[in-house]
Amino acid sequence: ATPIDPRHRLVTTKYNPARTWTPENAVGIGGAYMCVYGMEGPGGYQLMGRTLQMWNRYGKGKALDKPWLLRFFDQIRFYPVSHDELTKIRRDFPKGKFDLRIEETQFGIADYEAMLAQEHASISAFKTQQQGAFNEERQRWEESGQANFVAELADAVESNEDELEDGQFAVNSQLAGNVWQFLAKPGDVVEVGQPLLIVESMKMEIEIAATQAGRVVGFAKSEGEQVRAGQTLLIMETI
Repeated sequence: ATPIDPRHRLVTTKYNPARTWTPENAVGIGGAYMCVYGMEGPGGYQLMGRTLQMWNRYGKGKALDKPWLLRFFDQIRFYPVSHDELTKIRRDFPKGKFDLRIEETQFGIADYEAMLAQEHASISAFKTQQQGAFNEERQRWEESGQANFVAELADAVESNEDELEDGQFAVNSQLAGNVWQFLAKPGDVVEVGQPLLIVESMKMEIEIAATQAGRVVGFAKSEGEQVRAGQTLLIMETI
């Protein structure tokens, strides 16, 4: 969503590096757009608040005749509530016990364009001031080295040869990310190409498969743990 009035439009950048986890029903701004995270996941928007659920599979309550709450051309207004109030709303809303205030209205493009024309000077002044402030901020980032984040990685790929016993071999991560889910467990016998675990990186789930057959001995990382490219994920042994 984006504010109807151009003078209300904040412009932000995404986090760099992006966050690896964003909570469900968080509200953020990316660029000039507002986004509500309907479910937890990774993301880089600037978080600004929390709200109620955007999704309800049971479709309870007059606001949810379908499982999703928002539709194209909906106009959204937020109002402040306390932590306890929001907790109660989140508990009641999926059960159909909290009714949102919903009003039918019309959006007239002719009226909107007339407003833009009438407020042209004010809108132009706002955009000029906003762009100037944005340019100044970018310059400060350039001067401080914050404009381009480069992760500090090890100079060399970690070696686990000294830690492995005879007949064992390591399965390493090909990229930086988070261990999302293990698909195998210690003791499992796996074939070449069989998926062993999933690494999440930049909103993508990437399967790490066995490059040779063997038995899973144990894990070097835990689910949810960050991992760098080249780090060992699990240990296997030939059979």
